Amino acid sequence: MSAVRSSPSDPGRGLATVLLRLVFAAIFGTTGFLLGREAYLHLISLHVASQFWQLALLIVAPVVGAVIGVLLVPAAQAFFETELVQVERAIDRLAPGELVGGAIGLVTGLVIAFLVKSVLFEFVAFAGPTGGYIAIALYLVLSVFAAFLGARVGAKQRVAISRIATPAGASGGEPKVLDTSVIIDGRILDIVRSGFLEGPLLLPRFVLRELQLIADSSDPLKRTRGRRGLELLTALQAATPIEIVERDPEGVGPVDAKLVRLAQERGAKLVTNDYNLNRVAHVEGVAVLNINELANALKPVLLPGEELRVAVIREGRESHQGVGYLDDGTMIVIENGRRLIGETVEVAVTTAIQTNAGRMIFARPKQRA
Repeated sequence: MSAVRSSPSDPGRGLATVLLRLVFAAIFGTTGFLLGREAYLHLISLHVASQFWQLALLIVAPVVGAVIGVLLVPAAQAFFETELVQVERAIDRLAPGELVGGAIGLVTGLVIAFLVKSVLFEFVAFAGPTGGYIAIALYLVLSVFAAFLGARVGAKQRVAISRIATPAGASGGEPKVLDTSVIIDGRILDIVRSGFLEGPLLLPRFVLRELQLIADSSDPLKRTRGRRGLELLTALQAATPIEIVERDPEGVGPVDAKLVRLAQERGAKLVTNDYNLNRVAHVEGVAVLNINELANALKPVLLPGEELRVAVIREGRESHQGVGYLDDGTMIVIENGRRLIGETVEVAVTTAIQTNAGRMIFARPKQRA
């Protein structure tokens, strides 16, 4: 909304400004004219005896009132436009669920105030005109209070309302918010094509901007990763619908905090490979789909005693160890394998350890006959 600003030479904005000024001039000029006439009838005419001056002031007083009203138009328009910008920015910071909840709460509050109005008028109408004025004043105060309270209470129900507005079953599953890391990683494309990731995919505009900045980086490695991520998005759009989310929560903080906030607002799961974002999302109560955890869960379970054939490619941390890798990237540390670097040998599994970085296998060379 407020993120896109019109230039001063924008003809649409200039026309809107002129029309707004004409409307304000008509309202303020008419109001000034009527006030000038009322001032003449109830104040000026009582103190002027000359018929000539009464006739002159009958014309002059409304005209002066209208001129004063028109002169107040620029100040009133500037105040109106300033407040309009502030309201626009405040609305832009609200989530769609907050807007819907606030609107429902506001209308509910006004309905309640309207129902109470008849009771107020019955209690104070017996006091005559004064009671009527008191009833009107009380009704206005009650309406403002009920509308304000209803809007605030309704806005706090943003998550529940957003989930009602977009039920999980209506679009094939729960929505998933994509993180920059999972786009650059690239494995999500194969997961989507295999049918294991259902539901609409949400790509925030600020994630797309971050990916574009990485693709334009002066660092060759970052630039390559960013361009690969953009290419993957093109392939991903061909495989499944992707919704570009324009919502950019202001005042929330870095991109990770915005992702968590957006997932909360949309009742979505967060797809990421970022370990720290994973932990923050769990603390905030947001469900996370971590592709690294999925990959680790799909790795075959190797029990002690099983035999493998592996290429020893480098030395390990200890002087006598050698290191090899399975096709899925699992690292195998081979006891007394340093002397076997460059060879493909058969090994027997001794221990399997699960770490945050993945699975690590310890093995020893199979004794040769």
